[in-house]
Amino acid sequence: MGIFERYLSVWVGLCIIAGVVLGYVLPGLFATIATLEYAHVNLVVAVLIWLMIYPMMIQVDFSSLKDVGRKPRGLILTLVINWLIKPFSMAAIGWLFFHVLFKDLVEPATANEYIAGMILLGDAPCTAMVFVWSQLTKGDPNYTLVQVSVNDIIMIFAFAPLAAFLLGVSDITVPWETLLLSVVLYVVLPLIAGYLTRLFLQDQVSALVHKLKPLSVVGLLATVVLLFGFQAETILAQPERILLIAIPLLIQTYGIFFIAYYAARGLKLQHNIAAPAALIGTSNFFELAVAVAISLFGLHSGAALATVVGVLVEVPVMLSLVKFANATRHWFDNG
Repeated sequence: MGIFERYLSVWVGLCIIAGVVLGYVLPGLFATIATLEYAHVNLVVAVLIWLMIYPMMIQVDFSSLKDVGRKPRGLILTLVINWLIKPFSMAAIGWLFFHVLFKDLVEPATANEYIAGMILLGDAPCTAMVFVWSQLTKGDPNYTLVQVSVNDIIMIFAFAPLAAFLLGVSDITVPWETLLLSVVLYVVLPLIAGYLTRLFLQDQVSALVHKLKPLSVVGLLATVVLLFGFQAETILAQPERILLIAIPLLIQTYGIFFIAYYAARGLKLQHNIAAPAALIGTSNFFELAVAVAISLFGLHSGAALATVVGVLVEVPVMLSLVKFANATRHWFDNG
């Protein structure tokens, strides 16, 4: 794991501070950037999100799908967690905290936006960082690739309907046109671009991904700076909001991991499949969640803030879960 992945929480934390300071000192600049949008999609953020997503999509190997029938239990576990448990548990935890436990701390409209951001996180299975988590647990890289590829295909068709359903259940108005546009813009088109890149470059793909990695880093960190710059006024006035969002996200993340990990043990999976399966189900495609939150609710919204807090929370939590998975390798049959 490189220095960026190892200290991602540090870089994100520094960018949060930079964003808040710049948003306070240069509010006019951020107001101008906020006006650069088309069909409720901010063009500056869209470019930055593409910088993050495109290198990830290049790594999706569709030819690996032919191995989908090999050791199907690990794949089935991941799909059940990602699509039948995690989105609904995230919505339920968000509702519990912001409509019950924290209802006197957050105004109803803002509470709905926080829940919406959490739902978008829960509805977006991780695409790129899972390769890092798999490597750190000595997971089967080919099997991890199959899991990621299948999830990406499902996400094209399931993300928008599932998000719309859960947002609707949470009494949040869903602009379908914007949601579908976001899926096309941030999932379908990058996936097609990644496929075409692999098709034409073939053996040069790894070198290209390596060259693009710095741009991906810039895209992520610049997006964090922008989002917290847009939220600077709210954060400075109510800094406790970050903590309020982080608490349910932490509970959700740890809860989903242990459900998946103990299920993998019950299914008698080998550790090199069990650990990545649990970590994939736990991690989020936060780049997509951030982009859709901005498109649906705006750059200054609580939904956008919730998705970015998800970035801040996820990395240290996932590293702690990697450590736990490695320490419990003996729980599994690794023959």
